[in-house]
Amino acid sequence: MATSPTSLPHPTRLAAPYNAATRRERLFFGGMAIALFVLVFVGFAPTYYLRSSFGSPELTPSLLIHGFAFTAWMVLLVVQTSLIAANKTVLHRRLGGVGAVLGVVMMVVGGYVAITRTRAGLTAVVPGVSPLQLLALSIATLVVFPPLLGAAVWFRKIAGIHKRLALIATLELVMAAVGRLPGIFVPLGPIGPLGIVGLVGGTDLFLVAIAIYDWRTLGRLHPATLWGGLFLFASQVGRLLIGGTATWIAFASWLTS
Repeated sequence: MATSPTSLPHPTRLAAPYNAATRRERLFFGGMAIALFVLVFVGFAPTYYLRSSFGSPELTPSLLIHGFAFTAWMVLLVVQTSLIAANKTVLHRRLGGVGAVLGVVMMVVGGYVAITRTRAGLTAVVPGVSPLQLLALSIATLVVFPPLLGAAVWFRKIAGIHKRLALIATLELVMAAVGRLPGIFVPLGPIGPLGIVGLVGGTDLFLVAIAIYDWRTLGRLHPATLWGGLFLFASQVGRLLIGGTATWIAFASWLTS
């Protein structure tokens, strides 16, 4: 029995939901990348990007390299999401290798900068918080960022997992920018003026945005958002609590001696 042409599904009607969903997804993740880039620029403008306008001191070579690598990561994040939006997945995958290498460079240089500046007494001054306590925030990045990035690379062929873990890994990095925004470090009782509401809450607004996007598009939290987000949040709370313990102070003293 012949099928009437009018009874066949219209190709446009079939493609429309897919195209709309794909467009929405690319706009969201691309927008997140741009928002994080802007956050980093604003946070580090006085001390790095626009330091001459703010009268900030000259930066050491290690700080310049650290800032360049950090900036390169943020630029790469925007470029990578743009390539996906433009359907240039082959180039996106090739640049993925650059991102993995850049991640290693950032951790090596970041660890060196954190330890040497603490040793030299050149860390930011936060009333009521010792430099060794602040060091816990920086050293934690060396523990948290690699597994998140490694998982993103491991699941690079599963787009939904890969893009979420890459964003969550970047949230670990941008905590440093959030901490430099005005009014973040405020007294908060027994935890001290680490600004847990501002530092963690400000960073995790982006995590909440991913969760909301999941609920609106999937009707549930994506597993990568759930487990990656829990890992990030637990690390944030953990470093704030561990940073004030005698064990950490002893370890950090040895590390910077």
